[in-house]
Amino acid sequence: MTPPPARRRRSGTNSAAPARNLPRRGTVRRAQAITTYGVGSLIAVDHESFVVSGLDGADGHWSRDEAPEIHERRLARLLDVHCFRLPPASDDTSRDGLRVRRFPLMHSCPECNELRRHRDFNPPPGRSVCGTCEADLVPSRFVIACEAGHLDEFPYWQWVHRTSQRGATTPGQCGGTLKLRSSGRTASLRSVLVSCTCGVSEVSMEGSFRRSALKDLGLRCRGTRPWLGSTTPAQNCGLTPRTLQRGSSAVWQPVLKSALSIPPWSDGRADPLAEHWGELRKLETRAEVEMCLRFAFKGESPVPIDEVMALLDAEREEDPAGETAPAFDRRYRALRNKEYERLSSGNDERERSRDEQFICENPVGDTAVLRPLGVTRPMLVKKLREVRALKAFTRLADPDAPIESNEVPLSDSELTWLPAMQVHGEGVFLRLDEDRLDAWEKAPAVAARVERMRTAHQQALEQRADDPSRVPPSPATPRMVLLHTLAHVLIDEWSLEAGYPAASLRERLYAADDMAGLLVYTATSDSAGSLGGLVAQGEPDRLDRAIRSAVHRAEWCSSDPLCVESEASGTAGTNLAACHACVLLPETSCEQNNILLDRALLVGTPEEPGLAFFASIVES
Repeated sequence: MTPPPARRRRSGTNSAAPARNLPRRGTVRRAQAITTYGVGSLIAVDHESFVVSGLDGADGHWSRDEAPEIHERRLARLLDVHCFRLPPASDDTSRDGLRVRRFPLMHSCPECNELRRHRDFNPPPGRSVCGTCEADLVPSRFVIACEAGHLDEFPYWQWVHRTSQRGATTPGQCGGTLKLRSSGRTASLRSVLVSCTCGVSEVSMEGSFRRSALKDLGLRCRGTRPWLGSTTPAQNCGLTPRTLQRGSSAVWQPVLKSALSIPPWSDGRADPLAEHWGELRKLETRAEVEMCLRFAFKGESPVPIDEVMALLDAEREEDPAGETAPAFDRRYRALRNKEYERLSSGNDERERSRDEQFICENPVGDTAVLRPLGVTRPMLVKKLREVRALKAFTRLADPDAPIESNEVPLSDSELTWLPAMQVHGEGVFLRLDEDRLDAWEKAPAVAARVERMRTAHQQALEQRADDPSRVPPSPATPRMVLLHTLAHVLIDEWSLEAGYPAASLRERLYAADDMAGLLVYTATSDSAGSLGGLVAQGEPDRLDRAIRSAVHRAEWCSSDPLCVESEASGTAGTNLAACHACVLLPETSCEQNNILLDRALLVGTPEEPGLAFFASIVES
């Protein structure tokens, strides 16, 4: 077929090129290939729709020349891969980009109203038009998916013949042609009408989104995975699929994992060892390590043996289980614990090299001004690097669930790398005074209020789970909810005070029995990255003013008294005094999808002022 025409595209974006070199191209930003248009997602290019192809084969669908490697050893160990790869970026020399396949295949013609598979319209090569009417074809608005991650066409033939051909599941056996039109009377599904020229009664799409709609037709998921190509055999799934809008967020949700680069890994000196690290970590003695390095590099190692031994010691300290790897959630907690330790201690100037990507220092001012607030030892993170990897994806997933029970892998074959983005930024890290926090969280009123949230969250998780006995406990604790809400009000405050868009600031929570800290940072690939404005807010005097102002703002909400007196809010009652008018943030800024928030723990309520952790600010 005719190759895609040469077209000048902006640097830093991805080319979404249909498989088989159809001459239709679109562009997405590099970061979107991880968060929005990753493997298995649906993407609209002009008036056409495609599914992003999987990472099949030894080299995957990404050109190695256009998808450079990046390294973050701690995250690679967690996800059991050697390295990560940036999504391909388009520039004047790009030849490949992201590969996509046409999906859904069912299209309709707005002129003749026929509803067929795309190829049955006999479109000219490289175009998506009706071969008879020459009108642009419209991809099906509706698709079906199951909780196992499979994706398929909506069964229009079974839907329109559901009364006259009950039990028949072979499309086309009536000999008629499907038609799709809109009555235009309303904007609801009742006005979307499907018919067949065989004479069966015209039906609307109303009711097709019911959970049992396809089950009532006797349909089960066929296990189709269009992002892996037509050559991939269908799996026998058997789950009941659900109808979704093609552009719905429920069609595709990424499973993202991230890590901060901290010493001794943050200077990049260990990167040449990435492919050999699996073997190195199994060795115990220095002599064995030296022999392995000589064999791997055919001579002198690019990393001195002393540094290699130090790196091995650092990894074993973070994962004391060694070869018998602990559960994923335990390893992830260990990763966070090490970040908390490094953020708390900072890195000495002697540890820094020219390539150091983590610089964390004590502020210049006197931190004693923060003591009355219950805040202790803030740190200025002047330079940080975060790697965010696309581990898998889900369909029909609950965004509030802390686990992804039906993760769909990005490839049929075992991968030694995963798609990822690296972003650089800056931040402010602060901790709460442990003595004051212990006394506050033991208060009966505080414990009872958080227990209501924890119970609601736990019940919601168990109701959504196939096996309630396997559901982990809710992370809701008094210190976690307090830190989470404090991070939200600080992000709101700094978006006003320092001029950052709220969506460009992110939170990273460290809440456990031995941790009580939060990091607010910028980690974006645009101009709101490392300009020094956020770090300046961490100086004690400014931080004192910011916390006081943020807490005072949290005292009142434009939705009060409904907000502060709410018995339950948010998804399944997992929030209390929290709404879009006070503490909720853009989804990109929040680690917990805007659940487990309660500003009453910051400022109290009219009936229970003793709930406030920052009572000294509220009373002033």
